[in-house]
Amino acid sequence: MRLWMISLAAGLSGLGLAATALSADMSDEELIKNAMSAAPEAVARDATIMAMDADGKMRTLKEGTNNFTCIADDPGPGNNPMCLDKNAMEWAAAWMNKTEPPKGKVGFGYMLAGGATPSNVDPFAAAPEGGELAQEPPHVMIFSLPEIPADYPQPGENPDRSKPWVMWAGTPYQHLMIPVE
Repeated sequence: MRLWMISLAAGLSGLGLAATALSADMSDEELIKNAMSAAPEAVARDATIMAMDADGKMRTLKEGTNNFTCIADDPGPGNNPMCLDKNAMEWAAAWMNKTEPPKGKVGFGYMLAGGATPSNVDPFAAAPEGGELAQEPPHVMIFSLPEIPADYPQPGENPDRSKPWVMWAGTPYQHLMIPVE
């Protein structure tokens, strides 16, 4: 599991997210607080907490006792901490490695601090040079559904971020984005 978490960090850096430490000034305590802001306290307090080090590698700040891993924000635009269950971490590893996501393993993730993305349609879009990323509201995500329900909007590049939508529709990495505010 640790090896693909390291792969996840490398993949995040290759998808327009910076691959350096959040900030030289941030203490482990601050990184833990940031990572835990991604999920409800009842989930985050027992999750494994990870952050990128100065070399872009993942390091464990706190071992957890549940099946969630909360990852502190990267230094790219916006605040993007996330907390993913084991199946969602496997989905993320497949996304990073451009392989087929696991079948029959529905995953769940939190981004309760919101996030930012270079594209709602292209899972491998790079951040625009000097441009702004699309801001996402606080949300939860459901990954690797056997089938995306037909009644969820697949809005292309500009979803109504106040309602649930399908991100990266039509790709193997499509997933439900469900705003919580």
